[in-house]
Amino acid sequence: MALPYAVLAGLAGVFEFRRHRTTIDPVRIEAASSLVTSGIFGVTRNPMYLGLAAILLGAAIVLRSPLALVGPAVFVAYIWRFQIIPEERVMREKFGADYAAYRQLVRAWL
Repeated sequence: MALPYAVLAGLAGVFEFRRHRTTIDPVRIEAASSLVTSGIFGVTRNPMYLGLAAILLGAAIVLRSPLALVGPAVFVAYIWRFQIIPEERVMREKFGADYAAYRQLVRAWL
């Protein structure tokens, strides 16, 4: 089952942030002290959001209901608009060209 991989993706993101001693608080993105590009962040820029989306998608599949797919879709749309876009704005301001280069190399999701 894919659930362990979804959880591991999220935990790997937390681990990398902790290893680099930067914030994992998505509300206080301006407190980010370093641009983390190692580990899981070499595969996806948003491993924690990816993990949550995968868990929701897995739940929808287990429920075997097309209507249940609305949940993951709403989550992705919401997180993109109200979390990822603002986070990326702050990252561009804080890390400039380094962040721009990172965005060119690593996709937002997969």
